[in-house]
Amino acid sequence: MTYTFDFMAVRHGLGVLFDGLLVTLELTVAANVIGLTFGFGLALLVMHRWAVLRWPASLFVEFFRCTPAIIQIVWFFYCVPMLFDVYLDAMTMGILALACNLTAFNAEAYRAAIQAVPRDYRDAGIALGLNGWQRIRYIVLPTAFRAAVPVLVSNGIGIFQQTALVAIVALQDLMYMGKSLATESYRPIETFTVVALIYFAVSFPVSQLASWFEHRRDRLAR
Repeated sequence: MTYTFDFMAVRHGLGVLFDGLLVTLELTVAANVIGLTFGFGLALLVMHRWAVLRWPASLFVEFFRCTPAIIQIVWFFYCVPMLFDVYLDAMTMGILALACNLTAFNAEAYRAAIQAVPRDYRDAGIALGLNGWQRIRYIVLPTAFRAAVPVLVSNGIGIFQQTALVAIVALQDLMYMGKSLATESYRPIETFTVVALIYFAVSFPVSQLASWFEHRRDRLAR
């Protein structure tokens, strides 16, 4: 191997990469806020006894879980304006595409957590004289939320990584800026190595925090 590594070009372009990282973080935070909020509401609709509410919600969840995120992003950017005559800025389109994907996965996480609450917990609420809403508020939802947190955090990390896909529609996120820097500097190996390290530096601490929370939850449950 005769390749000589030279990270100086990347060093001079770190400002550009961090500008892209800010866009990536904006996409991630906005998508997570939407996904956490609407995912919960969607989970309730998926479990609703009325089919007129349950089936459309289930279709939404399955569509966004069973199709590639890159197709969803392209569809939002190119098909929505053509079909519905709706023109939004690239950042908004990127947030909506990622948020819909995350909402579907979070809805499934909420649903599984709620349905996994032991029947004994509900029976204990009845024994304590709690009505239906009180059992949901004080027993079911807190228990389900604690169980869902690790999955929700993992989904959030996943959407942070999937933001790299918006580079294909020229949204200037970290991946797009890395691609531009690699083209200008003729140093793709060094550039994408640094880009990968930046993604890792953000994702790894959050994943460790999620693991710590899960282990702590398991210890308290014993």
